[in-house]
Amino acid sequence: MSRLGRLLNPRSIAVIGGGAWCANVIRECRKFGFDGAVWPVHPSRAEIGGAPCFASIEALPEAPDASFIGINREATIEAVAALAARGAGGAVCFASGFAEAQAELADGGALQDRLLASAGDMPLLGPNCYGFLNALGRVALWPDQHGLVPVTRGVAILSQSSNVALNLTMQRRGLPIAFVGTAGNQAQVDLSALGMALLEDERITALGLYIEGIRDVRGFEALAARARALGKRIVALKLGASEQANAAAVSHTASLTGSDAGARAFLRRIGIAQVSSLGALLETLKILHVAGPLRSGRLVSASCSGGEASLMADSALRHAVVFPPLVAAQRGALREALGPRVALANPLDYHTYIWGNVAAMRACFAGLMAGEDIGLGIVVLDFPRGDRCSAADWDPVIEAMAGVQAEAPLAVLSSLVETLPEDVAARLVDLGIVPLCDIPAALEAVAAAAFLGQEVAPLPVLVAEKVGALPPSPAATPPGYFGTKDAMGVVAEGEAKALLRAHGLVVPRLVRCATPEAAAQAAAGIGFPVVLKGEGFAHKSEAGAVKLGLGSAAEVLAAAEAMGARGYLVEEMVTGAVAELLVGVLRDPAHGFVLTLGAGGVWTEILQDTVTLMLPVTDEDLRQALARLRIAPLLSGYRGAAAADMEAIVQAVLAVQGFVTDHAAQVEEVEVNPLLCAPGRAVAVDALIRLRTIEDKGEEDAA
Repeated sequence: MSRLGRLLNPRSIAVIGGGAWCANVIRECRKFGFDGAVWPVHPSRAEIGGAPCFASIEALPEAPDASFIGINREATIEAVAALAARGAGGAVCFASGFAEAQAELADGGALQDRLLASAGDMPLLGPNCYGFLNALGRVALWPDQHGLVPVTRGVAILSQSSNVALNLTMQRRGLPIAFVGTAGNQAQVDLSALGMALLEDERITALGLYIEGIRDVRGFEALAARARALGKRIVALKLGASEQANAAAVSHTASLTGSDAGARAFLRRIGIAQVSSLGALLETLKILHVAGPLRSGRLVSASCSGGEASLMADSALRHAVVFPPLVAAQRGALREALGPRVALANPLDYHTYIWGNVAAMRACFAGLMAGEDIGLGIVVLDFPRGDRCSAADWDPVIEAMAGVQAEAPLAVLSSLVETLPEDVAARLVDLGIVPLCDIPAALEAVAAAAFLGQEVAPLPVLVAEKVGALPPSPAATPPGYFGTKDAMGVVAEGEAKALLRAHGLVVPRLVRCATPEAAAQAAAGIGFPVVLKGEGFAHKSEAGAVKLGLGSAAEVLAAAEAMGARGYLVEEMVTGAVAELLVGVLRDPAHGFVLTLGAGGVWTEILQDTVTLMLPVTDEDLRQALARLRIAPLLSGYRGAAAADMEAIVQAVLAVQGFVTDHAAQVEEVEVNPLLCAPGRAVAVDALIRLRTIEDKGEEDAA
């Protein structure tokens, strides 16, 4: 485990401090069965938790492999320095009030800087974290109760929230958890570094992450790549979709959360599955532990109830899974196993005719698994309460499933968490059957595991590294030019189009003019009809600063005089479009540059039909993304209409990407809306470029 090896697999533990939290660490080490040395450190106490104390770190018999520091933040800095001087293996910093605190942020993070300087090369978890539980080595650098038991193999779960991690240890779903770790505000060791160390242990089968903010994009890229190289997979629950979650994450972890769309695009890009709940996180980890990633989201399901079959079918509509129709091989095998009275379908209600008949149930389940490219076979099975009922009649179902030979794995799925007892789930794991519970969470987990079964070969995302100063202003304003950018950093539309055209984007023929008379004269040179735009308006349409289809110089003159703008754009009128697209790129400080493609023009807010990718993208990435839009039929020619020029659309997006790539240190946002998509070309009739301002840089540096 490289530099983290001693910390995560210690043979000696120092517990520094005399409060209840430190006593709890000693208690949990004993309960867990840790057989190494545990050394409390306190200047005046004789013992803590029944273990004799040492007066100082210097008085310890030797440098500890791992230390839990449970004292105030100023004293923590001194303890870290003393441990580093002795050559300790690493420490958990329990104290809060470092860079996750607003007061500390206002002070420039000086206290955290001192902490890191004191540590030097010695690894630190936290500050503001519980520490970790290593169920493989019976190690509990953990100041509270927990629900883990020693295991020989299992999944690892890492969290920025200690309380969430604590709650996950209490699960009763039959998931073997080998390691739980918390990272706090990630001052030195972040989730990606901790995960990278754990993946190398062959006893760790999969990795689950609870993420509030991503500090190191390159670290996460390396983590995801290493996991796949080792045949392992990662699933994450990422916070930050709501404004409230964003605010909480910044104050708690000192991480810049970034946009939810950016996080989703980034995680998908690097091959990490994202789920929406803690339940789905646990269910996905169960699939990965027992069966590994699934080869597809094509499912077969069997239950002895029509209601359960319908519930499965309806629930699948909300997730990227399908129940394909039965093929001939399945129908033949099922008819032989079930007889003529059962209607054959997928999901299947096999009734109760064969309940208790192991051979018939086995033939039924095996027949379902004879389909094409099946990712997972599911038997819906809810067990009775053990305190009031007997489950003896349910055992033959498990026996039947255990004897099925199939290429794809099998799973038992209980409708409710309460109807899959923990001991039954553990038994299923031992048999190689996935124990799933809660239909919505389970189907979300299946979709995540199927995503993880896909091949990925991601390009490194485009990240604009922080720069010391903003770029210099452009050259002096030429005659007739009305300002490069406003106070918000927005470049005048005419120049924005010129900049993008230089990178290959097709824009209308246009002339920038200072007066209504000049606009009328320019329109005659372009040829009618024309579009007139008034410059200097944040939202031209709402301000009445856009006029379409003007057919004469007189109309242009009258329209310009009515606008009273500080300057004008006269453009050719582009016609013949079969669809309008939005192409937008936004700097997401947490993840890189996020590309959004969607329905454009007036349909942007109405349809909210978008897909999100991380830059850079390839031609094929763009074609696949465009095909996922709801307006894709318009692009390909709907009901016999002409199709848009897909190659021209792709090249337009790549032109925008080229501009952002060349000016990554300066660009805050680029938007083309709409991109008019016609049979022979794709033309950007409106374009916005926003450059970084002093305020943008200040917010980024504060994070």
